[in-house]
Amino acid sequence: MRQTPKARRPWATNLFVFAFLLGFGYVLWLSLGAPRTDTPAPPASSEAAETPLPTRTPKPTRTARPSKTPRPSATPTPEPLRVGIVAGHWQNDSGAVCADGLEEVDINLEVATEVVRILRAEGYRADLLPEFSEELAGYQAAAFVSIHVDSCESGGLSGFKAARVASSAIPDEEDRLVACLVEEYSSSTGLALHEDTITFDMTDYHAFWEIDPGTPGAIIELGFMDGDRDLLTRLSDRAAEGVARGILRFLASR
Repeated sequence: MRQTPKARRPWATNLFVFAFLLGFGYVLWLSLGAPRTDTPAPPASSEAAETPLPTRTPKPTRTARPSKTPRPSATPTPEPLRVGIVAGHWQNDSGAVCADGLEEVDINLEVATEVVRILRAEGYRADLLPEFSEELAGYQAAAFVSIHVDSCESGGLSGFKAARVASSAIPDEEDRLVACLVEEYSSSTGLALHEDTITFDMTDYHAFWEIDPGTPGAIIELGFMDGDRDLLTRLSDRAAEGVARGILRFLASR
């Protein structure tokens, strides 16, 4: 009769299960990438050790935008030429006086004022000066003209006259100023040059000795207060235009 094997003891069974699980866990740990201590890692190549990894190219630094080149300053505007106009006898005396009370100074001032207005409108610096002015001492200008008229006692003479100082320091220039006045005044008014009545008072006029010797100067007598009365009183704008045009012509030819 066969003997029935004895039942295994429980503690032996538990020991077997524990040993199986321990071995299975070790194999699983190895398969999941645990480092192997028995196989040394391959040495890094010399090339890898010597060549640094490339770095990112740095972005270029933005430089400041150059400032705009300043515009050159505008060319300075030249000073306008200066012209001196004397209203004969103004702020001094009446000058010649007619029997009906017409005074020379009134005619002179009216014409001189209009001449100055015309010159200023043309861009010149025109000074209206009295007969005896402190400004005349050493006065410097591109042109200087004193305006007068002749007396009421000519016996009906008609015509105008113009002259410069007798002993001029710049005769050619002053002769040119006189010539321009004669031509333009005659053209504007229709009056003829009356040279025969040019006097010493004109060629030795006091202001010629006061102004700077380098300032071209002239004196003009616009007509006779009796023979040319209509022109001098009712058409004085023509007289002023003739004087102004003469000066402008002279200045343009400099």
